[in-house]
Amino acid sequence: MGDVGDRSARIGRSADGNGGIPRKTFGMHQGSGFLSTRQRRLAWLGFLLAAVQAPVSARLVEDSSWLFSLCVALMVATVIIADDAARRRPADARSSD
Repeated sequence: MGDVGDRSARIGRSADGNGGIPRKTFGMHQGSGFLSTRQRRLAWLGFLLAAVQAPVSARLVEDSSWLFSLCVALMVATVIIADDAARRRPADARSSD
């Protein structure tokens, strides 16, 4: 029984002592956006609230004040899209490119 434990402890190790799978991965590293995770969640919440409030207020209010909610929702959506674009860029890409 002790022999089985010794064999399982040696799995993935080479004779020279450098064992295991190399940890380096190849590919594009994601850049970080300008919004933090908390700001991004709040932006999504604000977008959803403004997007839902616009048609509700258009139905309930006689004037065109619902257009303000629509403009706010579009501006917040633009910020979220810009943050997505910044996150999809490689981390080593310069902002002037």
